[in-house]
Amino acid sequence: MDEAELIGAARSGDREAFDELVRRTFVDTFTLARRLTGNEEDARDVVQETYLRAWKGIGKFRGDAAFSTWLYRITANTASTHLKRRRRHRAEPFEDDFEPVDTRAEQEVSQGAESAEALARISIALDQLPTKLRTVVVLKDVYGMPHEEIADELGITVSAAKVRLHRARRKLRDALYEEGAEARAV
Repeated sequence: MDEAELIGAARSGDREAFDELVRRTFVDTFTLARRLTGNEEDARDVVQETYLRAWKGIGKFRGDAAFSTWLYRITANTASTHLKRRRRHRAEPFEDDFEPVDTRAEQEVSQGAESAEALARISIALDQLPTKLRTVVVLKDVYGMPHEEIADELGITVSAAKVRLHRARRKLRDALYEEGAEARAV
């Protein structure tokens, strides 16, 4: 079955069709959740909640955007809610042992990186960004969402989305150049 047929069947309550949609989108959904939450444990929780919300809301999916885009939005909202809830209950630092999940987006990033070390530095710098900035840069630079969709998704203005993206990129650049300068000095 193609994606449109699976979506139609899932909207009619076909659990197997929805399970197939999950199989087809899991890696990308998990990768986004991992990038937004900063660690694997939270990403697993976010992915589980994302698919639960998607199953409950599949009848509301209009098809105006791709199914994957719809899932990205649910994932971003779920990650935001999860991180807010997590901050209220405990204050743990993000883990530094990030192992990237191999997806199309990761492959594109790695092709542009000069080495595995450079990719690791980028991932660490990204994880160190505040959640608001990390979310915008991941949605824009990794998933290619336009500013308008990001603003709509996060409930902010387009200008605020652009400002956050600018600040995030500046912080990433500063962190990467600072680390690079330290590495060359050694």
